[in-house]
Amino acid sequence: MDVKPKRKTVTENGDTGEDLVLATLIGNGDDVGPLVRYAFEMRRPEALLLQLKHVVKKKEVEIEDLCKTHYEEFILAVDELRGVLVDAEELKGELSSDNFRLQEVGSALLIKLEELLESYAIKKNVTEAIKMSKSCVQVLDLCVKCNNHISEGQFYPALKTVDLIERTYLQNVPVKALRTVIERKIPVIKSHIEKKVCSQFNEWLVHIRSSAKVIGQTAIGHTASVRQRDVEMLECQRKAEEQNLSELEEFSYTLDVEELDEDSVLKIDLTPLYRAYHIHTCLGIPEQFRDYYYKNRMLQLNSDLQISSAQPFVESYQTFLAQIAGFFIVEDRVLRTAGSLLSAEQVETMWETALSKMTSVLEEQFSNMDSTTHLLLVKDYVTLLGSTLRQYGYEVGPLLEALDSSRDKYHKLLLEECREQIVNALAHDTYEQMVMRKDTDYENNVLLFNIQTSDVVPAFPYITPFSSMVPDACHIVRSFIKGSVDYLSYGMHANLYDVVKTYLDNLLIDVLNEVLLNTIQSGSIGVSQAMQIAANISVLERACGFFLRNAAQLSGIPIRSVERTQASLTAKVVLKTSRDAAYLTLLNLVNNKLDEFLALTENIKWTSEDVSEHANDYMNEVIIYLDTVLSTAQQILPLDALYKVVSGALEHISNSIMAAFLSDNVKRFSLNAIMGINNDLKALESFVEDRFHSIGLSELYKEGSFRGCLIEARQLVNLLSSSQPENFMNPVIREKNYNALDYKKVATICEKFKDAPDGIFGSLANRNAKQSARKKSMDMLKKRLKDFS
Repeated sequence: MDVKPKRKTVTENGDTGEDLVLATLIGNGDDVGPLVRYAFEMRRPEALLLQLKHVVKKKEVEIEDLCKTHYEEFILAVDELRGVLVDAEELKGELSSDNFRLQEVGSALLIKLEELLESYAIKKNVTEAIKMSKSCVQVLDLCVKCNNHISEGQFYPALKTVDLIERTYLQNVPVKALRTVIERKIPVIKSHIEKKVCSQFNEWLVHIRSSAKVIGQTAIGHTASVRQRDVEMLECQRKAEEQNLSELEEFSYTLDVEELDEDSVLKIDLTPLYRAYHIHTCLGIPEQFRDYYYKNRMLQLNSDLQISSAQPFVESYQTFLAQIAGFFIVEDRVLRTAGSLLSAEQVETMWETALSKMTSVLEEQFSNMDSTTHLLLVKDYVTLLGSTLRQYGYEVGPLLEALDSSRDKYHKLLLEECREQIVNALAHDTYEQMVMRKDTDYENNVLLFNIQTSDVVPAFPYITPFSSMVPDACHIVRSFIKGSVDYLSYGMHANLYDVVKTYLDNLLIDVLNEVLLNTIQSGSIGVSQAMQIAANISVLERACGFFLRNAAQLSGIPIRSVERTQASLTAKVVLKTSRDAAYLTLLNLVNNKLDEFLALTENIKWTSEDVSEHANDYMNEVIIYLDTVLSTAQQILPLDALYKVVSGALEHISNSIMAAFLSDNVKRFSLNAIMGINNDLKALESFVEDRFHSIGLSELYKEGSFRGCLIEARQLVNLLSSSQPENFMNPVIREKNYNALDYKKVATICEKFKDAPDGIFGSLANRNAKQSARKKSMDMLKKRLKDFS
């Protein structure tokens, strides 16, 4: 057994503490860098080098000791290593033999492997070629499909195909040449599609412009139908209201509001527009198309707003307005259904342009029109246009204001037409009472205008108190009211009735009344004509109530509200004034005729010796004439008017008798002449008093009579025939019996009175005590009158 020698620790002389530290650091495997750095910093590297050499020597000694200690083990290891080398040589020989055999076997396999790898490479290339071919075929198929869509006009599918090629396939096309061709053709295809779509859109622009008139006419016609149904329904309500029918409440709730079904009524095809806008959106240029659409539609609108000078406006206004209506109905549809193609601001701009032009055209054309029919036709169509476009949200107020600005001209023309008609009616009037031979005549000329004097239908033939001028004028006024309402309806006026009433007053005052006054004051009418005109005016006054109710009815105002407020026309007061003027003219004409008879007073024998028991011839003529006047007036004039005319005539007779006494032609008169005048007055008083009662004036004027109209002449005759004429100066007696006489007139007349005949011996033969007393009293009166003067 081998005993291992113990390791000895030799400490040689010269070992220092630093050597031990260094040896310890190296032995522990620590870093000696700081120690080296320190030695160089202290500039003592030699010492460190000696220490390192000493450590090396020391380690060599340790290694030597270690080898001596493990010598036997080392020998054994070397022996084993030699054995391993022998085995390795044997294994190397075997490996060489095996490798040779493997090389012999593997050469054939390597050839097969190379062939296999080459096959795999070919397969890979073929696979890639097939894949590339498929990719190219797919792209080419899409290109063919795109071409087919384009040739068939299916531009949206063509664009979708192009977009699919561009986004999905183009970057993956393996053939650069093919990819280059496709990339170059895509913009060409898009440009081609854009041009084609623009061409189709342009065709649509032409088509929609030509269709706009039909669209506008259809929409306006529908509005007119709805308006007509509303008018008929309101008419039913009015009739029910007037007849107090129980169905009134039902009528109040049966107004149907029918909305315009655009799809079924208006044939508006916007498909080409939608397609064009969508395709431009797909092309990425929607803004370009929006501008293109707006500019072209503005050009079309400006063209539509031009008025042709080759055709009168009254013949072309419907086409002009219907075209504009159709244009904006289409624009409203585009605004609502085409997305962002058209903005509300653009539509508003177009509408303001059209509104300004239409307003200016209407104002100019209205200023040139001189026919109410033309004005009304245009106005009606314009209001229908306004009602139609208001349904689509367009503001039509300025358009209606343009109509309203022409209302004065319309009514001026209407008044002139009515003036001409009324003048013609008066010119053709016979001034004779109308004869109604059947009930239809009575209904159309009397009941229609509510101018009957009784609710009881008279027996036929019936003689009216008015002439044919009255129903003719009523028909004219009625047509004026309808014309006025027709023009003012559906306009800017909230209170239509008040405006119509104002124009109605203008007609009655400035036209009808003026024409009547001109006729009355013309001086070309006679008594019968003046009497008939006065009677006609009285009837026309009554007709004013009908005119008001008719205006209220056509204006949609309940008649009961007009009756409840007791509204009246100013014209009624004016007509009453004209009636008074007619009475005055009638009276003047009667008085003029009476003057012809009263002129015969010149034939009176003012100094006659005989007393006539009968009235003078002139008075007989007066009575006959008054009887004729009264007989006619009784049939047509109201009793109050009759009383005024007869009273005026009698006052005129009284004044004429007074004037005869005061005339310079009468130098003197006798008591016998007074007695003759007294007989004249008695005959006249008897006649008029009898007629006063027979006519029925006694019931109307219970405390009056016609005698009072002759009071001045009667009191004068009574005074001159009195036995005590000086009593005239007695205030009490004068107030009681002679209050109508004037001092100066009495004084003048009394100076002419000679209470004796003109015979040579008359004063001697006929004088008696009574005459002497009367003469003395008359002389006293004359003296006192002179003193009073």
